Amino acid sequence: MQLALPGSPHLTYCTNIHAGERWNDIEAALRIHLPAIKRRVSPTNPMGVGLRLSAAAAADLAHPQALERLQALLRHAGLYVFTVNAFPYGLFHGARVKEQVYEPDWRHEQRLAFSNRVADVLARLLPDGMQGSISTVPGAYKAKVREPADVAHVADLLLRHAAHLHIIARETGRQIVLALEPEPCCFLETIDEAIDFFEQHLFSGTAVAAFRRLTGLPATWARDALRRHLGICLDVCHVTVEFENPTECVARLAAAGIRVPKIQLSSALKVPAVSDGVVELLRPFDDGIYLHQTVEAREGALTRYPDLPDAFAALRRGAAGGEWRVHCHVPLFQSDYGGLQSTQEPLAELLAACRKQALAPHLEVETYTWGVLPAHSKGVDVDNDIARELTWVRSQLGA
Repeated sequence: MQLALPGSPHLTYCTNIHAGERWNDIEAALRIHLPAIKRRVSPTNPMGVGLRLSAAAAADLAHPQALERLQALLRHAGLYVFTVNAFPYGLFHGARVKEQVYEPDWRHEQRLAFSNRVADVLARLLPDGMQGSISTVPGAYKAKVREPADVAHVADLLLRHAAHLHIIARETGRQIVLALEPEPCCFLETIDEAIDFFEQHLFSGTAVAAFRRLTGLPATWARDALRRHLGICLDVCHVTVEFENPTECVARLAAAGIRVPKIQLSSALKVPAVSDGVVELLRPFDDGIYLHQTVEAREGALTRYPDLPDAFAALRRGAAGGEWRVHCHVPLFQSDYGGLQSTQEPLAELLAACRKQALAPHLEVETYTWGVLPAHSKGVDVDNDIARELTWVRSQLGA
């Protein structure tokens, strides 16, 4: 949906909520859910789609017949794709995902090949004149980046992908931005880390020279192309778990000359004052599938726990307290969970800022946890829940 706001951003939700790794399974789910959601939120106007593709599905769509079926589905249902979630490479539902969600990361050629293939698909799907975005892992899980050579290799593969995006733009006219998504306990965890990595490794003179060798562009053109094709996906849940203000994060990235092509609209769990009783309230959210990084603020310092069980263990030892923020994507329209809260307030502040100024061209609701949330935190119809989130966002935007 294109919103009647400054800059006319596009709003959608991410289809990573619908299970499926091969394209046939994803297509079957989309044929069921997309028309049902569109009837609720955009019955007469075209509706945008935030498409999630696994590596297997992207490979399937390399076959012309599969891609033509998708194009026909979009055309007949009044849908269009402008952004792709290429964060999870493989399995994302029904089994333990945890830290495997980042693998293979940007230290590995498989991640580059996958991202290039996704970009090729998106270039075929983008409507004329529309910019595309692809969100991806924030380099790697932090524990996997052990030495400077790892950082250099991450940067090298990202520059090579940017060169692929440049070729797509030159040959098709389709402009696509790869957007790295900072996340707690990852190589790019905070906005400070993201800005430093871009300035030191992606936009530096050395990086521009390497990009020139890959593309043959003159220096000024190479510098501008890098800034066009590489940016940040700001996930509101992630930055609020880090006790960062999302609206300020967007402003800081803009001041650093780093594009924010996509904002993922998401909300985290918040515990204002941790106590022993809170553990029992949080335990139903510890689903055993996704990683629930927890950040604690106490006496002016932040302590990070890789997962909820680690935070629980610290609390049992008497080594935890203060306020907790938990990486668990909870419904946007709900702020209270019976003793627990959400980070809805900074999300609403961000959306209020979007009413005045285009902070990003793409806004994507990303609550992928409907299948694992406790029963008291969700409805019985996922299509209706997704529609409620989109409706809540539009009400916050005044659209």
